[in-house]
Amino acid sequence: MRPVHWIVTAPAAVVAALFAVSNREHVSVGLWPLPDVLDAPLYLVVLAALVVGFLFGEFVAWLGAGQTRRLARERMRRIAALERELNAAQSTLAQQPPQPQRPTPAALVPANERR
Repeated sequence: MRPVHWIVTAPAAVVAALFAVSNREHVSVGLWPLPDVLDAPLYLVVLAALVVGFLFGEFVAWLGAGQTRRLARERMRRIAALERELNAAQSTLAQQPPQPQRPTPAALVPANERR
C-alpha cells in the first residue's frame, strides 16, 4: 500500500508546486454580499478552494456513513453480548460433573430380536 501512496502523492505534489510557481500573480477575491475584498496570489486562492472542497466532501461522506457506523456499533454490542453468554454457558458446563451415559432403547433390545 505504501508504494501506491507515493505513486499518487509524488506527482500530485509536483503538479501543485509547479502550479504555485507558475501562478504567483495577485488576484482580488470578493464574496458578493460581503463588502471586503481579499488580494491574494492565484495559487493560494485555487489551492484554498480545493482544500475547502475536499473538507466539505469528507464531511458529507462522514454524514452519509453515519448509518453504517451505527449499525456496526450495534453489531459489535450484540457480538460482545453473545460472547459473554457463550463464555457463561461454557463455564457452567465445565463446572457440572459428567453424567453417566444412558443406553439408547435400540441398544437394550438384543440384536436377534430386532426387526
